[in-house]
Amino acid sequence: MAQSGHAVVIGGGIGGLTAAVALHRRGLRVTVLERAPSLEPVGAAISLAPNSLRALDVIGLGDEIRDLAAWSGDGGLRTPSGRWLSRTSADAAAERFGGPLVLLHRATLIASLASRLPPGTIRTGAAATLADSGDADRPARVRTTDGVLEADLVVGADGIRSAVRHALFPGHPGAVYSGFTTWRVVIPVPGAEFASHETWGRGRIWGTHPLKDGRVYAYAAAVTPAGGHAPDERAELLSRFGDWHDPIPAVLAAARPEDVLRHDVHHITTPLPAHHHGRAALLGDAAHAMPPTLGQGGNQAIEDAIVLAHHCDDLPAYTAARLPRTTAVARRAVQVAHLNLMRSRAGIAVRNTAMATLSKAGPALFLRGFDGIADWRPPQGDTVCSEQTPAGNR
Repeated sequence: MAQSGHAVVIGGGIGGLTAAVALHRRGLRVTVLERAPSLEPVGAAISLAPNSLRALDVIGLGDEIRDLAAWSGDGGLRTPSGRWLSRTSADAAAERFGGPLVLLHRATLIASLASRLPPGTIRTGAAATLADSGDADRPARVRTTDGVLEADLVVGADGIRSAVRHALFPGHPGAVYSGFTTWRVVIPVPGAEFASHETWGRGRIWGTHPLKDGRVYAYAAAVTPAGGHAPDERAELLSRFGDWHDPIPAVLAAARPEDVLRHDVHHITTPLPAHHHGRAALLGDAAHAMPPTLGQGGNQAIEDAIVLAHHCDDLPAYTAARLPRTTAVARRAVQVAHLNLMRSRAGIAVRNTAMATLSKAGPALFLRGFDGIADWRPPQGDTVCSEQTPAGNR
């Protein structure tokens, strides 16, 4: 396929690399600029639902990722004592959404995406700023330490504190604190045998899942003021979750303080007026950061990337396709955060009873939460992006 234009992707995370691969396959010469010294991702594991796996199918990666995954939907929701509120299975998920829910380490997905780009495409240690978003009559311009790059398309995939977003929409308020913090670990836990689960307590949640390489991925969240950090985050987790059901104590016993990652959660409450301006487009957290309570942040970034490549000649169409959907998914993630991080004892009792009752009557609440999300399918067609990418408007 002949090369026909230049795309500059600012940010080498999952969304940025997916966009780079998709745009490369559409015929563009691509440059990825990553500020960090390497592509090693900050974080632990990522859950991929059928919607993002179908998006990865577009770039020939879906089946490879499905084969790498260990967890495929078996498990459910529990109380801190260990009582099951709701259970589901891989077969139920696949039947409902046409495919499994899977889990893998972020580094694995990053490596798979990077391997599909030509040598020299990715530049690490490369800070970049959007100097000019361009328009129909002139290219966009990206300033780097090595000079200025001109581009037919700039992709802002630079995360929750996106400088590209600020350059395009300087009056937007940006992300706000979601009211809770998260911890994550990926470690070996010898002898641990368990079904994947998420456990909802009072203003706290915990999840434990196996990875294919034999390690365990665990995450936790708690309602807490912003900016808090403990001298020993493992000890902090032990104080908050040490008396919860198995295998949580075993995971905490196997973890070292340095294994624990802690991050406050922020999200965008005011949707952007558009996901593009001029020849620049935003995706992922830069466009619609959301709480992780649906596990859809990375999934939506992957969707964005595939749809952006499909509409690379028509950025208003990209906004039209993505803004309503990502706004709805983000709002649902906030609603779920209010539900699973509830602090009222009376409310929790009502919530748990309702969850158990509803699950006995039909598909588990866990699966219902993905209705309208996991059944998404990517746009069809395979066109070559032209050099004269229309600029569009706000």
